Amino acid sequence: MGVINITPDSFYAGSRVENTEQILQEVAKMVKEGADIIDVGGQSTRPGSKPLSANEEWDKIRLPLHQIVQTFPNTIISVDTYQSRVAENALQAGVHIINDISAGEMDSEMLSTVAHFGAPYICMHMQGRPETMQQNPHYKNVTAEVIQYLAQRIDICLQAGIKDIIVDPGFGFGKTISHNLELLYNLSALQMLNHPVLVGLSRKSTIYKTLGISASESLNGTTVLNTIALMRGVQFLRVHDVAEAREAVILTEAIKKAAQINSAAN
Repeated sequence: MGVINITPDSFYAGSRVENTEQILQEVAKMVKEGADIIDVGGQSTRPGSKPLSANEEWDKIRLPLHQIVQTFPNTIISVDTYQSRVAENALQAGVHIINDISAGEMDSEMLSTVAHFGAPYICMHMQGRPETMQQNPHYKNVTAEVIQYLAQRIDICLQAGIKDIIVDPGFGFGKTISHNLELLYNLSALQMLNHPVLVGLSRKSTIYKTLGISASESLNGTTVLNTIALMRGVQFLRVHDVAEAREAVILTEAIKKAAQINSAAN
């Protein structure tokens, strides 16, 4: 999943695109490099960010989104939003997936809207809200609490009529660096939820603060953590750098295939 941020204050400057021509060029590059999904967002959800209204958010992504859908008809498009009006407009415009950082908790109409369109839904864990989530995140057991929360939200999504659910443990959303690293180490435990798992680790502060570098220098660290996530059973990577993520996918799949062949032979 390639990330298209139509916002001037995304935490990673290299992902910010604002005019439609630049956006289409970036999508074309990602598709060429092997992106299966393009995730479009108009609302910054970095720590401390201020929320846009649904009208403001839709006005920001409306024209670029229509152009992306029309220009890349064979590419799966998702929209990163927690507002049901934006989700509804996007699905009417031809978007395929809704990616909601709030798991339906920030807009009571979100789940029924997604269910109405029969769209797949990415359900993410977040402690708090983007404005406050990094002020004092606390867990007794981060992995167990994330799994418990996602299990509860899966049930609520199913009751609302959503059939295709992808879960996201929400790296960096109401979690310290230590929480993120522990969650990554235990990521295979999320397989008990029996739903595909998506992770967004790309160039986040867990990488660059641990290494003492910047977000712009975090590509190699991103690839390392993406590879660990893939080896722990993750099915989707949400990334800024598609070519490198695609290589990680190909190599980890080759490793798993070789292991299966050797195991069967023995």
